[in-house]
Amino acid sequence: MGSANKTGSAERRARIEEMRRAERARERRNRIVTLAASVVVVAGLVVGGVVLIQSQSGDKASAAAGDQKGSGHFVTGSDGVKTWKGTLGRTHTAKTVAYPMEPPVGGDHNPVWQNCDGDVYTKPVDNMNAVHSLEHGAVWVTYNSKASKADVDALAAKVKKTPYTLMSPVDDQKDPIMLSAWAHQRTVTSASDPKVDAFFAQFVQGSQTPEPGAACTGGLGQ
Repeated sequence: MGSANKTGSAERRARIEEMRRAERARERRNRIVTLAASVVVVAGLVVGGVVLIQSQSGDKASAAAGDQKGSGHFVTGSDGVKTWKGTLGRTHTAKTVAYPMEPPVGGDHNPVWQNCDGDVYTKPVDNMNAVHSLEHGAVWVTYNSKASKADVDALAAKVKKTPYTLMSPVDDQKDPIMLSAWAHQRTVTSASDPKVDAFFAQFVQGSQTPEPGAACTGGLGQ
């Protein structure tokens, strides 16, 4: 069993590293495309008109996103993992989104993601930034004041060595320790609960990820 776990962890690390390389290559291509586009754009009035139209459309989309609370409900599987059955928007908005669950597992969110490259935050982070991290395939470990210091420290150590994870306190959550991924969530009893490793193995850059390989660095820190 130990050998199989090590093999699985090695394969997951290799897959994540390959995704990172692809992301860096995509960013380089995007920079080249942006530079080329800036050279050929000379019609100032046309550009101004396009920007104005896009701005107005963006404002309408943001207003709709800010009012959206989402619809749906959790369904709990035999393994204890809850899956959200319903609509989870993916619109970028600067307006506050009221999520139907705490911590949220998806929905419209801030354009800037919370850094999630094994980042441990000792203060609460904004839900809207953390949801963007979930969109990138991160697992979000959260805890409230009922979690023991030993469990918090052990979970922090695990997160720090696991790419595409982040951890922060969430005072209003129902249970002491919770794990969230895009559209999925579960409660665990302690840091040593084997369900922690199982959740990480399934959902860190798992098949639920809307944007696999997207960056978990270069976003918002504490």
